[in-house]
Amino acid sequence: MFMFYAFSSQEERKKSGGTYFIELQYCRLLPGTEIEKIVSVTAIEHWKNDSLYINGDDANKFVSNYGKIITGGIYNNRKSGMVDMYGINYYSQEQTKLILERIKEIKPLDYQILLSWLEKSKEHNGFYILGL
Repeated sequence: MFMFYAFSSQEERKKSGGTYFIELQYCRLLPGTEIEKIVSVTAIEHWKNDSLYINGDDANKFVSNYGKIITGGIYNNRKSGMVDMYGINYYSQEQTKLILERIKEIKPLDYQILLSWLEKSKEHNGFYILGL
């Protein structure tokens, strides 16, 4: 069973677990947008069809496989650190490049799925991990 899920519609997501998902979402704000706005709760619209999802039951598995790879995200309070599984984590385009390199080098569980999704984030202003 894979750790990452993509859904073709929000109805499909709801049938598969409702809202008990961590969402990896592309940041659609323009490059140069102030970080205060990027990590603002009001800037976030959950449940995008092109997001990648992790079931809440797999949160510990995600952290054990990716916790040392995906670090330095900026939180809503503008601090940064390990992935906050209950809040907003923003990763810039520059951070995404480093994350991609580390994933290719380490090849953690289900990395091909995440790698493919992250490659598409180059078209955006980085990505978010939105916690439970």
